[in-house]
Amino acid sequence: MLDSVKISRRQSEIRQTLAGLAGKETPSEDEVRQMDTLDSEYRTNETRFRAALVAEDTERREAGAELETRSDREWSEMMDRFEMRQVALALDEGRQLSGQTAEIVSELRERGGYRGVPVPWEALEVRAGETIASGTPDPIQTRPIIDRLFPNSVAAQMGAQMISIDHGEIEWPVVTQGASVGWQTSETGAVGAAQAFQTSDKALAPDQTLGVQMKLSRKSMKQSGAALEQAVRRDINSAMAVEMDRVVFLGTGADGEPLGVIAGAATYGITDTTIGAAPTWGAFRAAVVRFMTANAAGSPSAVRLMIRPETWDAMDDAVFESGAAVTEFDRLTKNLPNIAMTTNGLADPAGSPESVSALLTTSAGGVAPIFVGKWGAVDLIRDPYSDATSGGLRLTALATLDVTVARPAQLEILSEIYT
Repeated sequence: MLDSVKISRRQSEIRQTLAGLAGKETPSEDEVRQMDTLDSEYRTNETRFRAALVAEDTERREAGAELETRSDREWSEMMDRFEMRQVALALDEGRQLSGQTAEIVSELRERGGYRGVPVPWEALEVRAGETIASGTPDPIQTRPIIDRLFPNSVAAQMGAQMISIDHGEIEWPVVTQGASVGWQTSETGAVGAAQAFQTSDKALAPDQTLGVQMKLSRKSMKQSGAALEQAVRRDINSAMAVEMDRVVFLGTGADGEPLGVIAGAATYGITDTTIGAAPTWGAFRAAVVRFMTANAAGSPSAVRLMIRPETWDAMDDAVFESGAAVTEFDRLTKNLPNIAMTTNGLADPAGSPESVSALLTTSAGGVAPIFVGKWGAVDLIRDPYSDATSGGLRLTALATLDVTVARPAQLEILSEIYT
């Protein structure tokens, strides 16, 4: 407790005691001495109270500055204390949340409405040594855990930026027309006509909701104990990350999905260049040159490339020069260091001959090529009926997401790459 608060409370007690003593018409000698002592203490406390306020004001300023400059690492450490195990047990058994978990849930509820228990996105981070629900380890034995197979987020590797939104829609005004430049052609001539400053709004709207369902058996909950924390976190993270990566690029914009950048290339105005041949460094180099001539990229190292494994297979098998140990893929990686391979973000080979697509992106002027909006936190809801007869726990995690492209000039699709 602050010293100023302690002194203020003591002053209140002294005033209350003095009021009782002053009301007596004939106080005793002891009561008179008590009034003198209390009066002296009261005057001394007034001086102490002013000094405490001055000292605490400095402490408040320092504490405020520390809170304002709290680093992302400290925020992550606070979220590390969020326990998914408490959420699962609260939904299953009605157990009360406690500690940091209860505080975070309470704060999230104040910011938005949730049917179940709100779970912060940071709580779904992948951590070392975790397992999934279907691979619950036997506590009697020590054995390796085989995790669900999914790569790191391809959307993040391609420069997509995740935007946190509390509620409502959010827009980015992108300049489409601005200042004009011209030279004075004569002594009295004009330097050119001015043009209107125009922008185009790119909006993210909370119209698409992703649902992830999982089922925990009674045995897994009793057998795992504290390991349930890692199981729930890893399983929800895996399923959600794979689907988010897919819809960022291949989302159809129908059936509740957001419109992905490849499936919606025509809508976003993204250039789609047909290769119609086997993949070579020359084809990708031409796309990089188009980026640079459009002032979207300053160098080849600023360009990110996403390809399928079939493209790598075809390029690595193609020797650049007869007798030379240099393949087309060697030339590609030498000039483009940021290459991501995926089978999730690009469609499977199709057509005759079989062909695939590739995507190039770049960040220009600090603006990400792709924006992914996420609203609030993950809403974790319990289904109390489906598995009631077996004592199991069925959970549904709901997340509201959307995708948009700010500047289509920062992306280009290469289609009909023969494999």
